[in-house]
Amino acid sequence: MTSIDDVAASLGVSTATVSRALRGLPGVAEETRARVNSTAKELGYVPSSSASGLASGRTMAMGVLVPVIDRWFFSAVLEGIDRRLRAAGYDLVLFSLGGDGVNRDRVFHRSILRRRIDALLVMSMHLTPEERKAVQQLEYPNLVIGGAVEGVRHVGIDDAQAARDAVEHLIGLGHTRIAHMRGGGSFDIDFEVPRLREQAFRDAMTDHGLTVREDWTAFGDFRFVTSRASALAMLADPRDRPTAVFCSSDEMAFGVLTAAAELGIDVPRDLSVIGIDDHEFAEPMGLTTIRQDPAGQGAYAADLLLGELMRNEPADDPPSRPHALVVRKSTGPAPS
Repeated sequence: MTSIDDVAASLGVSTATVSRALRGLPGVAEETRARVNSTAKELGYVPSSSASGLASGRTMAMGVLVPVIDRWFFSAVLEGIDRRLRAAGYDLVLFSLGGDGVNRDRVFHRSILRRRIDALLVMSMHLTPEERKAVQQLEYPNLVIGGAVEGVRHVGIDDAQAARDAVEHLIGLGHTRIAHMRGGGSFDIDFEVPRLREQAFRDAMTDHGLTVREDWTAFGDFRFVTSRASALAMLADPRDRPTAVFCSSDEMAFGVLTAAAELGIDVPRDLSVIGIDDHEFAEPMGLTTIRQDPAGQGAYAADLLLGELMRNEPADDPPSRPHALVVRKSTGPAPS
């Protein structure tokens, strides 16, 4: 098996230079880095994460804690994290609470996270005061991605502004009878996100002198199936329907679009629908949405923590990530 010493001997450089070049660390000329990578590939050298960590005292692994793994947002964020970690020679260690939280004690109170990783990313979930304290007391860098957690650094979009931008788009089209398909409630997923987006919806409506009807505030749980069922009930009476629906996620918007099709409601002539995310199915379904980039958020968060590990000092609190309105065919002028 080819060793790092073999690569170094072949190039006539030190093993330390080879190690730094393969790990993407500074202090190596780009020409040397290219020669090291090329030679390592030719010789079939595969870096060992455990061996790489011996000199630094690190595990060369970053942990990611998720409430569940079967949601589009989480898998997209994981893709971005994994891409950055693989490029840096780091392994990804996934900790899933499995939805119902039965693993919370194992993860937080038995300190598995403290022993096996160099840094921790926590995705969109509510933490109890004890869990939040445990994260804050970790001796290695940590960040939250998605919904903010009090007292912990956060990478994500400005959820309140994103929701307001969506509602303002509908109001700008002349809609006054606007419903809201809200998320949240299961497994503490996106604990802050649904609250922020609902409050932004209400604030935007109030600022424009529009009425928020509680019977048009439906629960979709960030899921297609739940939002479809809620939309079927909300849109059932043709004499008293909203002309637009703001959905706090694209997956819920897909449920509303499906319900509208089943009820024979023309979109966007009779009903406009807007979501948040720019899910991979948003474009083929013609959904107007507020685009965020979860893979980019994951990559950005991983880069921040890798940089802190390299410098051995914390970075500044990260700013909000960008979002943008993407207009497609699911929104149009309010019906006369």
